[in-house]
Amino acid sequence: MVSVDNLEEGDAVYAAIDFRNDGSLDGLPDQALLAPAGSRGVIVRKGHLEENPDRTVFLVRFEDAGGNLGIPVGCWAEELRPGSGD
Repeated sequence: MVSVDNLEEGDAVYAAIDFRNDGSLDGLPDQALLAPAGSRGVIVRKGHLEENPDRTVFLVRFEDAGGNLGIPVGCWAEELRPGSGD
């Protein structure tokens, strides 16, 4: 099985959890649902936070019900699933 850590920009992933606004996204209510578990998304950037260089963070745009890509969401590897979402 492919590990999320081995995926790159442009690869598809699926949300393993519900992603909600933690208050860091202006213009959206706190706890607004950004992407429900099972949503398909695409990695748009992969990197590391300065304060935590040993841990990879993924910037993912998830599809809405109409197939439109939403705003980028920061995700940890354990919050994502590669492949078909199974």
